[in-house]
Amino acid sequence: FPISHVKAHLAAMIAAAGESGEAIVITQNGHEAAVLQDIASYEAMRKSLAMLKLVAQGERDLSQGKSNSQAEVFRKLRKKLTAK
Repeated sequence: FPISHVKAHLAAMIAAAGESGEAIVITQNGHEAAVLQDIASYEAMRKSLAMLKLVAQGERDLSQGKSNSQAEVFRKLRKKLTAK
């Protein structure tokens, strides 16, 4: 949607984004410039990105040999729990 349309119909567009859960692309001078998205979809996207970052970090750690076996993890946990 052109930015002029958004300016004139912002409340309706926010309602439409909330009802559909779909992002609305806003254009300026014929080029994509911004996205209007309902807060629930935005928060879900942020959580998904955070999880993907954790997966990527885990994959990097594995490829660099920075990992522990399950047995080692549980051994360390038991040691910490019994030390308290």
